[in-house]
Order: sequence, then structure tokens, then C-alpha cells
Amino acid sequence: MEELPPRERSILALERRGFPGPGAKERAIREQLGLAPVRYYQLLNALLNDPRALAHDPVTVNRLRRVRESRRDER
Repeated sequence: MEELPPRERSILALERRGFPGPGAKERAIREQLGLAPVRYYQLLNALLNDPRALAHDPVTVNRLRRVRESRRDER
């Protein structure tokens, strides 16, 4: 199986981190990845469907999939 590109690995790495308060994650997204938060979340959502992401970091991907499903169920 093909490896994840560096940007996608960086997105998953950022998702593994904890953030101290409101706005800290969005600031990290802009500073570390050079992305607008809206674009970041679009890429992250697509990444959760990528089997390479699951192979690279199954704990993070499965956690984020559960969060996504619970939010869908709330709607």
C-alpha cells in the first residue's frame, strides 16, 4: 500500500495533539500547515475515508470516525 503524503501525515499528527484553549488549534493549523481551518477540516474529513490513513494511524482515524458518526447521529 502506498504511503500517505507528508501533508496528510501532518494533519493526523496535529489531530493527535491536545490544545489548551479556544482558538489554539486553529492557530496551529494556520501556522504549522499554512491552511485555512475550513480547508483543513475538508482535507481531514476526506482523509478519514482513506485506507492509507487508517493504516498509518488507526487509533486517531478510528477516534475521529467515531466523533464524526456521533455528530451525524445528532443531526
